[in-house]
Amino acid sequence: MIRTLVLVSMMIVGAAAIGFAALQQPAQDKQVIDVEKVKDNLYVLTTSSPADRATFSGGNVAVFITEAGVVLVDTKLAAWGDTLLDRIKSVTNKPVTTIINTHTHGDHTGNNDRFGANVESIVHENTKANMARMDAFKGDKAQFLPKRTYKDKATIGRGRDQVDLYYFGAGHTNGDTFVVFPALRVVHTGDMFAWKGAPFIDRSNGGSGVEMPRTLEQAIAGIKNVDTVIPGHSPVTTWKDLQEFQRFTSELLTATQAAMKAGKSADEAAVALLEVVSKYPGYQPDRVKPAVQAIYEELKGGGAK
Repeated sequence: MIRTLVLVSMMIVGAAAIGFAALQQPAQDKQVIDVEKVKDNLYVLTTSSPADRATFSGGNVAVFITEAGVVLVDTKLAAWGDTLLDRIKSVTNKPVTTIINTHTHGDHTGNNDRFGANVESIVHENTKANMARMDAFKGDKAQFLPKRTYKDKATIGRGRDQVDLYYFGAGHTNGDTFVVFPALRVVHTGDMFAWKGAPFIDRSNGGSGVEMPRTLEQAIAGIKNVDTVIPGHSPVTTWKDLQEFQRFTSELLTATQAAMKAGKSADEAAVALLEVVSKYPGYQPDRVKPAVQAIYEELKGGGAK
């Protein structure tokens, strides 16, 4: 009887230990990143909703396969590195030669270090400054900061392998890059167009809800011959959807400014602005309040932080 109790106790303790150990291990086998072919030699590694933290892998990653190697746009959250590498290998055995980060946030830059310090990396000059303030790029990790920056436009590659980078002004941050694959008529917007709904305005990294509609307008005017859009955190969509999003941000700003002028609080304005969202099919209302609050702060403070 005693021997039986001891064996049972050992089994219980052992099972508990195994369960605890499992909780401590990265659940790589449970991580899901879907691979979608956008056009020839261009794939997107998808993201889940940021609201679902258990399955949120970070922003949409573009995998552009060129003659020389892979151009990667964004690198997801750090904890998803092994799965990210696995998904890249599922579409090509070529090495990653170039990383473009659309902006500074960790869900878009989290695995830059997984590709070595010698990979070519390029961002807008403001984004590099923002990244340099992140703990993920301090100390020994500073070697993984982008080596190359640009101011208004940059081009890498040529012919069918050409990639154009554009900066049109502040919006989500103060360093958002639009990445265009001209031969394929595709643009990766990063979080300048993340989803159908109110944008996230990161004022701590120079974002501006006041400038965002104008920045998007300039992007739409300045980027030619594109029909397909890879947003920051939602399914691949169309150029018309980007145009609609620009109109939405403009209407959101105008309505917020009117509410502030009428003496409404930010909370009162957010409730009133749900009517604006309702005019746009498929747009979600859950991010209106923080967007309105950010615009109120910007209008009161005279600009982005």
